[in-house]
Amino acid sequence: MTYQTIVFDLDGTLLDTLDDLTASCNYALEAHGMPVHSRDEVRQFVGNGVRRLIERAVPAGTSAKQIEEVLSTFQQHYLLHGLDKTQPYEGIREMLAELKARGCQLAVVSNKFYKATQELIAHFFGDTINVAIGEHEAEGIRKKPAPDTVFEALRQLNVGKVGAVYVGDSDVDVETAKNCGIPCISVLWGFRNREFLIQHGATTLVESPEELLTRV
Repeated sequence: MTYQTIVFDLDGTLLDTLDDLTASCNYALEAHGMPVHSRDEVRQFVGNGVRRLIERAVPAGTSAKQIEEVLSTFQQHYLLHGLDKTQPYEGIREMLAELKARGCQLAVVSNKFYKATQELIAHFFGDTINVAIGEHEAEGIRKKPAPDTVFEALRQLNVGKVGAVYVGDSDVDVETAKNCGIPCISVLWGFRNREFLIQHGATTLVESPEELLTRV
């Protein structure tokens, strides 16, 4: 099938953000006297937004007030250091350029906080992606796996969900696509492996951006 609209996840799909997420997470934990985590541990914490990342990273029994303080420190650090090591995965820029040349509508939907999502897209993909939606539940738009942010992206693109596909690297993305009633393509270069994705309902998997181009 040929898709006219492709909605991408960000972390683990377009950008390898894990080193910077780990650095900011551990900076915030250390700043509040808490134990830090390895890169692989942080890999398992991500996917449901930065609040859940911090909730998973802090020790059991941490108070809600402490969690808010660690989260605030994380966000301040990440806005300053979110580009230290983050880069697009190999082949991503070329894939997006090809999709744009085909006339596809492209958007990004992320559970990353809104300002960071906007800044990363503008920095790396400002020439190919015009719509980028980050977490902003304060405005009543629920984060993934609720369908709200995807529907908001489609609204801003002025398209419907017919002919749309969602591309992501996690179980959250599989569930998001299901909740939206659109197909999902799961990528294998991100934060979750093939076995995990299949266990969580993934049915179409690709190993490279080049292979993704053959599926859309």
